[in-house]
Formats: sequence, structure tokens, C-alpha cells
Amino acid sequence: MNNTSHKLASYVDSLRPIIYINHFDFHATDLLIKEIATTANVYEYNDAGGHVDFDTKISKSNFDLETFLSAFDNNESGESFLVLKDIHFYLDNPKVIALLKSIAFKNLYKDNFYTTIFIVASQLIIPAELDKFITVFEVPIPNINQIRGIIQQFLQDLQFDMTDNVIEELALSFKGLSEFEIIQILNLAYQQGGYIDTNDKQLIIEEKEQIIKKSGTLEILNFKETLDDVGGLDNLKSWLTQKAKIFNNLDQAIKFGVDIPKGIMLIGMPGCGKSLVAKATSHLFEVPLLRLDIGKLLGKYVGESEENLSRAIRIAEAVSPCILWIDEIEKAFAGIGESGGASDVTTRLFGNILTWIQDKENTVFIVATSNDISKLPAEFLRKGRFDELFFVDFPNGDERKKIFEIHLKRRNKWNRMIDIISLLKETDGYSGADIEAVVKETIENVFLDPEKDTVTTDDLLAVIKTTKCLSESLKDKIDKIRKSLSKMNVKPASEKKKNNP
Repeated sequence: MNNTSHKLASYVDSLRPIIYINHFDFHATDLLIKEIATTANVYEYNDAGGHVDFDTKISKSNFDLETFLSAFDNNESGESFLVLKDIHFYLDNPKVIALLKSIAFKNLYKDNFYTTIFIVASQLIIPAELDKFITVFEVPIPNINQIRGIIQQFLQDLQFDMTDNVIEELALSFKGLSEFEIIQILNLAYQQGGYIDTNDKQLIIEEKEQIIKKSGTLEILNFKETLDDVGGLDNLKSWLTQKAKIFNNLDQAIKFGVDIPKGIMLIGMPGCGKSLVAKATSHLFEVPLLRLDIGKLLGKYVGESEENLSRAIRIAEAVSPCILWIDEIEKAFAGIGESGGASDVTTRLFGNILTWIQDKENTVFIVATSNDISKLPAEFLRKGRFDELFFVDFPNGDERKKIFEIHLKRRNKWNRMIDIISLLKETDGYSGADIEAVVKETIENVFLDPEKDTVTTDDLLAVIKTTKCLSESLKDKIDKIRKSLSKMNVKPASEKKKNNP
């Protein structure tokens, strides 16, 4: 009996009345239940066949769920397992809840009543009435040794040879996937080419992208932005470049004793490139970029939000190495720790995310961004959560020069006659987003003027004079952000230079 089945058996022995196995692969869960059912009679209900034989899946009686449960409510015929598959649709039915609760109570307190309920479903839905009776059991994903065994068994079944180095590379790529998913991809790779080699790693990545798209909790993003598209922020760019060297050579780095990079927190002014840096980091690290929207995790049932977070983390780990971008994180966790602040669900989500970030030892690199650090709980910024915290300020003169050049050159409107010094004198306190908006509006104005075909300094200055920059429109908020940052030890993302050349 392995660790997984031993743990499940211990739950049964300790009279856990309802065990909820949140898993999609019923074949795998059947094998697990069968392994621990040494003396128990196993009875299965599913919506397709009603009461079916657990081994053959042949329908024995076309009962509805209420009738099936009622038959076992007074069961005293020895140890029994009730395996209820995909019944989460019925967990808002008062009669079904009452029957489950009745069986659970009797299992706990009635002599000679030994009936354990297994709910097996791909969705986790826990009614408040059953919360205290349910134990959630997660079937762990295969570890690297188990993945090697799955690949070797697949090769043996096909009488196909593969070098140890290729097996190792494929095993690392499969890390984070279930046995079912690994076998499905191996079958697809073999059917497509008649063999399996390291070139199939791209197929594995594509299949992992499918998992993300179907999850609903994560979004996979494709961007072309590089660090060259980021004007300034040289300290941050230099730091990321160093981490990229580690990330791109992880095997050697880990063997040398280097810790796996955890991630960064980017704090600071709106419109100054934090989101752009997240996108560029994905390109620099040569890994997928995933975005986590905390709001999408929130569910209406007890435990649903936590399960959504757990699923999102599992998917990110399955796709790893990757960048996990959590944008404007303060909006999700504002008010935690304050009287009348965040809800209990939000507080639990916050605690789960903190624990994962602190303890994780995988290749998910987190890029968290925040405009208003004053709204974030202090625990989130504690040493060890992230590799580094960077403050992104409004661009200085040198950085604004680069930003003007980037946006004008991108649109093929840069020319040597543009007086950058004049532009810098009029844009002190402008964000990168402000400068981009100025360039876009100027180009549009020139296009609409039949007498012009070139962008000039005067054209740009005319738009600047009518633009209210973020540092003015959000002055009170920005003062508050600066006050909060003055109490913290964060690294500046930019090199210290004079504000204007």
C-alpha cells in the first residue's frame, strides 16, 4: 500500500464519514478505493446508470440518488463503501443533504454501522450543512520517479526503446500532470510520429496550454514585448537578467546549490511599466505567461473559492516553468486584518496564497504588482515571500527620453529634428502611459492634418500642454503611496540620476 492509499485508509479507519475525492479520473479513484476495500462491500451510484456494479459498471437498478441513499440509511450489514460519482449537481437538494447527514451521523455514533461515503467529482461543492462531516482528499500528481515509471511502462507496452537522457527530459516536461494526462499525451505523440523523442516537448507545452484554457481560473497570455520595450528601470532589468540566467540553467544552478527564484513584487506608481515588465519577463525567461485574476476564484459554496485557488496553483505548477502574474493584488486583499474589512473567504485565500509563496519549491516565478501598497497586509511584504521588492517611480529625465524614442520609433515617426530636451522640460512627473498617450494623440493629429506629414517638436508640445498627467490627477493618492513606501525597505527599479538632462 503506497502513501496515498495508506492516507485514504487512515481516514476510513478514523471514521471520517464523508470523503470527497476531487478528481476527474474515475479509473484512478476506483483503483484507489478498491485497494483499501479489503473487507468492505463497495456500492456505486452514478447519474448515467444509477446503482451500478463497482467492478463491471453494469447497471443493477435504475434508482435515483434519494432512493439509493435511503436504502443505506439503516444499513447494518457490515462495512460498506458508498461511491457517489458526480453528484455535486444534487448537493443543493435538501433531501439529499439530509440523507447524507443521517448516514454520516450514524457512521460516527451508531454501533454496528460502518458506512463510509465517497463523493468523487471533478468539481468541489460543499454545502454548509455538510461542511463538518466532509474530508477533502486530493489525489497527488505523480512525482518525478513515478513519471519515469509511467513513461517506461508505456515504452515497454509498445516494445519501444528510449535513452535515459530522453526519458529524463520528457519526465521533467511532464511534471505537474496527472497519470491520465501523461498517457494521453504519450499516445498522441506516438500516433503523430510513430516514435517519441525530445521534439515532443513542444506537444507537451501545447497540451498544457489546453489545460489552462479550460480551467477558467487562469489566463495564458502571448506578448512580444521584451526588456528593450521598457524605458529605464535599469536596476530592475539588471536583476531580472541575472535571474533569467539561473532560470534558463536550472539543473546546473540547483546542483551548484543555487535556490530556485521565487519571484518579485513590483510596487509603485500607476502607468509606469509594472505590467509591461511582467510581459517582458516572460520573454526574457523564455517561458509561458499566466495571469491570475483573484476575483475569478470566488465561488458561492463553502470551500469552492479555496478549491479554485488550489486548482489554479496546480495548473501553474503543471505548466511550470512559467511566470505567474498577479496584477494589482491590493484590490483582491484590501482590508485584511482590519475591523470590518475583508470577508472570511478572502482572508482564507490570502492565507493560502501566503503559505504557497513561502513554501513553494517549484519553477513558478511570481510577478505580483501593486499600485497602492498601503492597502496590502504587512504579512504579504515580509522578507522571504519574494526574492525582492522593487519600487517603480515616475520616470526620470533619461528614462522619459528613452520612452519617447521607443514609442516614436515603434510608429516610425522618430526623426533627428525632434528636440527631446524641450519635451523633457515639459513632462516632469509624466508616467510612461502619459508619454505613450501624448505620442499616439500627436500622430493622430498629424495624420488628420492634410498639410503635415512629419511629427515635429511643436506638435508634441501642443498635446503635452493639453494633457493632465497622472502625477497631477492622482496627486493625493500618489502622496499616500509615497508615505507608505517611506516606511519600507524596497529597492528602486531605476538608477539614481538627475531628473532632467
